Amino acid sequence: MEPVTHFLTGACLGRSGFNRRTAYATLTMCLAAEAPDIDVLFSLGGPVTGFAHHRGITHTLVGAPFMALAVVGVVWCLAALGRRLGRKPPAQPVRWLLLFFLALLADFSHLLLDFTNNYGIRPFAPFNPHWYAWSIVFIFEPLLFAALLLALVLPALFGLIDNEVRRAPQSTPRSPAWAIAALCFVVLLYAVRSHEHTRAIAMVHAQHAAARGDDSATPHEPLLRVAAEPVMVNPFTWHTIAATATTHQSATAHTREGLLDPAEVTAIPRLTPAITAARASYLGRVYGDWSSWPVIEDIGDAPPPDNPEPLPPGAHTVVFSDLRFSRAALGPLASDAPPLSGYVVVGSDGAILAQWINGRRQR
Repeated sequence: MEPVTHFLTGACLGRSGFNRRTAYATLTMCLAAEAPDIDVLFSLGGPVTGFAHHRGITHTLVGAPFMALAVVGVVWCLAALGRRLGRKPPAQPVRWLLLFFLALLADFSHLLLDFTNNYGIRPFAPFNPHWYAWSIVFIFEPLLFAALLLALVLPALFGLIDNEVRRAPQSTPRSPAWAIAALCFVVLLYAVRSHEHTRAIAMVHAQHAAARGDDSATPHEPLLRVAAEPVMVNPFTWHTIAATATTHQSATAHTREGLLDPAEVTAIPRLTPAITAARASYLGRVYGDWSSWPVIEDIGDAPPPDNPEPLPPGAHTVVFSDLRFSRAALGPLASDAPPLSGYVVVGSDGAILAQWINGRRQR
């Protein structure tokens, strides 16, 4: 999930009543709700290094207590700095142990939000590095974002109006009703999306079974696996992906109407020596570890789009992409180069000459 939604979630958690239990509750939960994304610092080692560690140890159950402890340490330092600057102490007492558990709760909210989208997380790393993704919410969900934002903005607005009427500032924390309502809306949204996600997958299986029954003279390869990927706003529209032994089939499922658009069928690219070498590269290993729907294609001597210079004689460009983030899946949000796509240039001798991910080259 994108960072602002994490901050808003932390703020709503703090305003849901925890800010009445201890000082600095909202500040602590805001920081802790976004703290796992500090893994962006790994990008200083290059784009592939950043990609390898994205949603890594900072997004795990093992790492959560340490992230919470670090956040409480930051809040303690800020409080100490405020005292040195002569600022008035908070009206409520500071319960540091409670703040630690609130930070831990907010950190878990980050893991939950990231688990719900189709990028996924590795919650059990380093013991189990497998990626898990619920795939029910897009990386940015406007409905969720708006609910959390309104839960923070509207009480402040009504508070200003109330202060004007009473001509005196409010001395106690505002009612947690708005924040609680927003969090309940998030739970309801997830429940609806989870139900429709299951329906979309069932529709693909049903259509495939019907096609095999209606045209028994035409052989149909069995489906090996099926996935449904979310789109923004509309919980009743899903991008579906199905795999057979030789093809990928992409379609759009409209669960409310019970309609499945005709599938776009693409052949799985054949394996080449360049692909074998690219898979063994740093990018290839990282991409293979993360991607659950990889498409790896040898495009010959065509240079990567981010490096239009001609390739050395005999070199090949190998493209890594993921069907969950293809142009068909992203629809109007799609750009010329699909997000989370990578390129590996393989020399004529199988050596790795260059690697790109998300438009940046690994040095």
